[in-house]
Amino acid sequence: MTKPIVAIVGRPNVGKSTLFNRLVGKRLSIIEDEPGTTRDRLYADIAWNESAFAIVDTGGLLVAPDTDIGHSVKKQVEVAIDEADTIIFLVDVLDGLTHMDRDIAEMLRRCDKPVVLAANKADNEQRCYQAQQFHQLAIGDPLPISAHHNIDIDELLDKVVESLPYAPPEEELEMMKVAIVGRPNVGKSMLLNAILGQERAIVTETPGTTRDAIDTVFEYNGEHMLLIDTAGIRRRGRIEGGIERYGVMRAQRAIDRADVALLVTDATEPLTAQDTHIAGYIQQAFKGMVLIVNKWDLVEETADRDEYTRYVQQRLKFMPYTPILYTSAKLKQGIDKVLIAARELFEERQKRIPTALLNSVVHHAVAAHAPPSVQGKKLKILYATQAEKSPPTFVFFVNNPTLLHFSYQRYLENRLRHSFGFHGTPLRLIFKGRSAE
Repeated sequence: MTKPIVAIVGRPNVGKSTLFNRLVGKRLSIIEDEPGTTRDRLYADIAWNESAFAIVDTGGLLVAPDTDIGHSVKKQVEVAIDEADTIIFLVDVLDGLTHMDRDIAEMLRRCDKPVVLAANKADNEQRCYQAQQFHQLAIGDPLPISAHHNIDIDELLDKVVESLPYAPPEEELEMMKVAIVGRPNVGKSMLLNAILGQERAIVTETPGTTRDAIDTVFEYNGEHMLLIDTAGIRRRGRIEGGIERYGVMRAQRAIDRADVALLVTDATEPLTAQDTHIAGYIQQAFKGMVLIVNKWDLVEETADRDEYTRYVQQRLKFMPYTPILYTSAKLKQGIDKVLIAARELFEERQKRIPTALLNSVVHHAVAAHAPPSVQGKKLKILYATQAEKSPPTFVFFVNNPTLLHFSYQRYLENRLRHSFGFHGTPLRLIFKGRSAE
């Protein structure tokens, strides 16, 4: 099931980023960034009271900006509001009710979405009383909080979770599910058309479970596959700069539903920050990924493919297992390899390793390179087992998980890949103490 999205909205300097940082702090169950991914994200995944959602930070909103930067920020916020299922409207009790707050409240009323009104910087009794003035916004009861001092943040989260729309479990289709994701204008639509245009039987084409995806079930080599398409997304008007970061949210919804993601990039713009954002989320979601370098026909006469591959691998060094394909959807070059690669990757995710064979590989790995000492103590691996597939998940029972160094975990993962493959997919390694069940 895809996660709802919660956007933090408000005028400048009310404490939105402070609240965002507070919400994604260690107190909550966060899906952490993996080493090597870009760290300047505007969103994070949060779990609270058995509910999961994505929280999104936004810039300070001016309803009638008079600068280019102001217009750009406004467009960013409008996209965030459009994508969100619930909105946290943050105001400032120190400044009191302003005309900008009134303008934003009017904008939010028109969007017809649940709004949680939070009055920030209410860190004493008098300021909590001052928060009552925001009743004039007619957008709900203001909740006094202090993001900086961590006051009533739990209550805010409770209200957010209560406001999230009911999302019934999605019916799982028993077939490989492939999401086509990427920045605008990299050729996603053309790639989709090229894949479906080779005399393949399209079974259905219906709106997906999210408002920004089209699901297409089609037959390929005698089996059904599901394509989750985000290629049709277009934003109103021309939007520049940082607004492209919000494309990650759209990709996130499709990735959550897929087994394999086709990350489409533009050969003329080698792997941008937004590309690595999306790749990082694919890794965090433990989905398989094929990197598609599209529009290769535009650069192949001047670019060296081996050099280009090395550059891409350096940018994606946190996902060294990712296959890279060079295509021209316009000329239908390399298209036949895309679904072959996706299918092979899907099969890699279905592998199940016998426990005896797994422990033999782990034993030889430890014998070849023993875990490093931590204050005179060493990690001891008692045994390992594969708990799940898709994604391949391995549980290591050890004497003390705190003795595990991340470099040794990476070493064990590399040995598993060397022995069993798992090409193109992340592995989930879990380390439990001796007494863990």
